[in-house]
Amino acid sequence: MFFDLNINGSNLEYNLIMAREASKYGWEHINFAYNQNDFSKALDLKDELESSLSDVISFDYTLEIKSSNIDEIRKNVNRFRNKASCISVVGGEIKVNRACLENVKVDVLSRPYFKRFDAGINQVLAREAVRNNVAIELCFKDILKSYLSHRSKILSNFRDIYALYRKFDFPLILSSRAQSIFDIRTTHDFVAFFKQTGLTDAEIEKSFNTSYKILEFNNNRENMLFTGVRRVDDEA
Repeated sequence: MFFDLNINGSNLEYNLIMAREASKYGWEHINFAYNQNDFSKALDLKDELESSLSDVISFDYTLEIKSSNIDEIRKNVNRFRNKASCISVVGGEIKVNRACLENVKVDVLSRPYFKRFDAGINQVLAREAVRNNVAIELCFKDILKSYLSHRSKILSNFRDIYALYRKFDFPLILSSRAQSIFDIRTTHDFVAFFKQTGLTDAEIEKSFNTSYKILEFNNNRENMLFTGVRRVDDEA
């Protein structure tokens, strides 16, 4: 299945337009991403969205935390952990990247390379991603909206992350980070793009499966002891 856990969320009309466009282009599930200031209000839209999109595409919400304050990040993760199907933190600063990868309650470190001249993670942080099962997110829009040397540097950062991914096998997800219908691409084009950056078909397929596992785990989080092991009621 084709999952995109990072499509910019907004008002009801905007979300309906984005969801229908994504469905038309082959996406089977999307998450609308809201920051910590807008997330609570976004929850009020959910019932109406479900009634309008039930026959179109499945969807849920991602809390995308944007802050350089570690205490604020931790506070918001704890506050919304049981309300969000995915909690993502925008990276870039090394202290933020490290804090997120060391926190088992965080699902995704998004764009560790953001506003950096390097990938934002190294072997030590890659091991933390594996240990705490925190996914690294690479965003198509970062390439789509960049040019010349800036685009070249982001592509280089992607390849550095691929090298660490192949060595340590931490969770990796790919998203569009679309902010308008013009940022959405067909699933075929999306896959073809990431193949051009150096990923294989199997690695891209695995990234979509990782997105699915994040949603599945959080849907059953209360009963999950750790990934792959769930508490069940004894009916005997």
